[in-house]
Amino acid sequence: MMRGLVSAIKALARDRVGAVASTGSGYRGGWRSWNNGRIGLSPTATPASPYGACLAYDEGVVSNVRISPNAYRRVVMGAGIMLAVIVMSGAAVRLTSSGLGCEDWPTCTEDSLAPEWSFHAWVEFGNRLFTGVVSAAVIAAVLAAHFRTPRDRRLVFLAGGLVLGVLAQILVGAAVVLLELTPVSVTAHFLISMLLLANAVVLYRASSTKDPTPTSTIAPLASLGHLALAAAVLVSGTVVTGTGPNSGDVRANRLPFDLGTVARLHSVIVWVFLAATVTLAVTLRGVPALQRTLQVLLTAVVVQGGIGYLQYFTGVPPLLVQLHVTGSIVVWCASVWLYLVSRGISVIEQSPHPSAPARLVSSGARP
Repeated sequence: MMRGLVSAIKALARDRVGAVASTGSGYRGGWRSWNNGRIGLSPTATPASPYGACLAYDEGVVSNVRISPNAYRRVVMGAGIMLAVIVMSGAAVRLTSSGLGCEDWPTCTEDSLAPEWSFHAWVEFGNRLFTGVVSAAVIAAVLAAHFRTPRDRRLVFLAGGLVLGVLAQILVGAAVVLLELTPVSVTAHFLISMLLLANAVVLYRASSTKDPTPTSTIAPLASLGHLALAAAVLVSGTVVTGTGPNSGDVRANRLPFDLGTVARLHSVIVWVFLAATVTLAVTLRGVPALQRTLQVLLTAVVVQGGIGYLQYFTGVPPLLVQLHVTGSIVVWCASVWLYLVSRGISVIEQSPHPSAPARLVSSGARP
């Protein structure tokens, strides 16, 4: 009976919509905009009949969602911030010796999903819960890429990389717990986080709608070499961390290296990276588009170096290590951004017509 009633209502609604269309009555435009035109519904015609309105909403609401390029960039920025925050919260888990606060996965213990009240257990479990927030943020980036106007498949692909990266992080996070914080698993967990941040930076850059202009004639190998040095700084830093005292739990094994030796090796790589950054700053001093990024990067590298020496000579206190991890996020993201801008990675040129496809343009040498 209910199915027959619904069919009758839909048939009546179609008749009313047809009558409105034939007489030209009703109103047009619908929800032309929401949030100052950034996100909205834009049906071509919304009939005066309440039945017709319900039918149009039921069949076309999803397909008519529109997200502006600027709104999409804010969604990507939010996802990137969440990815950075969980790196810092993960470091806090290790630095408070809470790495095995929950000894099982996905439940905290064999008997319960959530732990009883315990500082270490809730630090670890809270970090797991925050993974849900990060997951929601990256899923939002994927969904928003589908509804962005103009739509571009490359953005959908890059946003999908965030989801795959978070799934990989969840699996590696499980391995970290089940393997009792082995340095290799912890290192992999951190480096995947850095790859996710790089993905977010690339997605943010690719979603730009500004008209690009040539920014640099820098040699491709120089630009790529600088980014490779930034990656070397990260990897050598994880070796120092895996050798040092902040293991996340007293039961965790450490890497079989001398801490002073690996710390000095890491320091040498940082000095080489700083010299490369200074060289780029001098070479690109006439490129206004890169000056802010270079200033941020140079400042962050110098501060990072100061924190590194300070923590080494003060016994690697947890607070300084937390600041060092935060600084590594800034240095890495700035390095990726510098690479993208200096190489002139293609960006999306916004079409004046929402229904027109996006057009890819290049601002310099191709990657």
